[in-house]
Amino acid sequence: MQTTISQYINNLFPQFEPALKQLLAEVATLKTFAAGEMMMETGQYFKSTVLIVEGRAKLYRQGEEGGEFFMYYLEPGNACALSLICATKQETSEVMAKALEDTTVLMIPIGMMDDLMKNYKTWYYFVLETYRTRFQELLEVIDGVTFKGLDERLMFYLTNQYKKLKTRQLSITHQEIATDLNSSREVISRLLKKMEQRGELSLQRNYIEWLK
Repeated sequence: MQTTISQYINNLFPQFEPALKQLLAEVATLKTFAAGEMMMETGQYFKSTVLIVEGRAKLYRQGEEGGEFFMYYLEPGNACALSLICATKQETSEVMAKALEDTTVLMIPIGMMDDLMKNYKTWYYFVLETYRTRFQELLEVIDGVTFKGLDERLMFYLTNQYKKLKTRQLSITHQEIATDLNSSREVISRLLKKMEQRGELSLQRNYIEWLK
């Protein structure tokens, strides 16, 4: 049975006050992105504020020569922090977002952002918490790049993935990990092999199994 907008809101955003839930159910629309599809690109104008209700997306910066710098993931119940403010100010995106699996989002018209912030306290606090969470995630990325060796960053990365996905089998390629950690596939493969030899994980054909 297809999930309605009201059901998504009640299940994933229970903190919203009843009047806000009702309003969002009336004005929001649903959009689904296929796995691998770009959801947002650098230079693109925001037309809506985006809330994730199904699936998983990755936000990253792309360098002038095509390299990627991983920022954070968005999962059900999360909002794209940039779309909360850039949409209102009519600014373009400075990051890219890609659906890692089939991902459904709740799209709220940008013209409503000022009124939502002024008239609904739960929305105001939701926006503040979204920025706090995204900022904390960025600090962790910066700390990893600045203060930790690649082996420590890889351990933190994998541990975080397993916890968030609630599975011991992570379906991800060595190249995808290398891209997220701004390294090379060869280096990541070598470090993963060492972790396997220490009994921390098992490298399978299509996934990495966590053994700790």
